[in-house]
Amino acid sequence: MRNRYRQAMEGLYLACIVLSGAALVIITLIIPLGVFMRYVMNAALSWPEPASVIMMVMFSFLGGAAVYRAKVHVAVEALLNAVSERNRKIMLWGVDACMIATALFMLVYGVQLCITTWHQSISDFPGLSVGVTYMPIPLAGVLTLLFIVERLWLGGPPKSDVMYSDQAVDLE
Repeated sequence: MRNRYRQAMEGLYLACIVLSGAALVIITLIIPLGVFMRYVMNAALSWPEPASVIMMVMFSFLGGAAVYRAKVHVAVEALLNAVSERNRKIMLWGVDACMIATALFMLVYGVQLCITTWHQSISDFPGLSVGVTYMPIPLAGVLTLLFIVERLWLGGPPKSDVMYSDQAVDLE
């Protein structure tokens, strides 16, 4: 059971990375296209900016879930290093509680946002529901919760699966 859960989390993690990376590549391609068409060809396109915003929502939320699992998010550890082991554990449990609350907030209010905006469309993409464009928010909430469960239950992913912050280059 534990191995299957770990494998499932690894698959979800890789999917987050691939989708986030694809969104970033698309943003990188369509923004210069919009600039080129507007200033060089003098024929502005209306869709690159809203498409980039949609891709940025996907990149930000799915990428955020992935960096949480990989433990490469921004973290200030000076206070953790300055307190006793007992207080450090209490503080880390507080961080876990805050992450659970954040993920639940994203899930609950993200679903409400999707439902509320489901029948609205984007002017540049009339066939695309606004609710669909917000789907990465509750999805990232679910993924983050699953990654939290993995970390609390199994101790986080093995170091061979993801790059941890202690493998990063030390700049000191």
